[in-house]
Amino acid sequence: MYAAEAYIINMNTMMKERKTQRFVARVTDTDRLLFKQAATLEGRSMATFIISHGREAAQQVIQKSSQIQLDAEQSRRFVEALLTPPPPPTPALTRAMARYRRDVTSP
Repeated sequence: MYAAEAYIINMNTMMKERKTQRFVARVTDTDRLLFKQAATLEGRSMATFIISHGREAAQQVIQKSSQIQLDAEQSRRFVEALLTPPPPPTPALTRAMARYRRDVTSP
């Protein structure tokens, strides 16, 4: 179990949310027949089928893009970077920090 799963809330996709937007798409006859056949097999209308599966696909794309995947070498380098102490600040960084402390005041 991932820690993030503790914050995942399963939402019923059949919730009665007010539909205020229209979504129109032009499709080929072949695609229309494909969608209709698949919707019929699931016992849904074409619109419900397309919205349901479109929602699932969108959620997967969003989830995949929000995860960082590293191979073994990248993972090793990442952990080494976390465990290695940072180098001492350069003179330019020391001057910049002094200017920041002098010029920026916190509320």
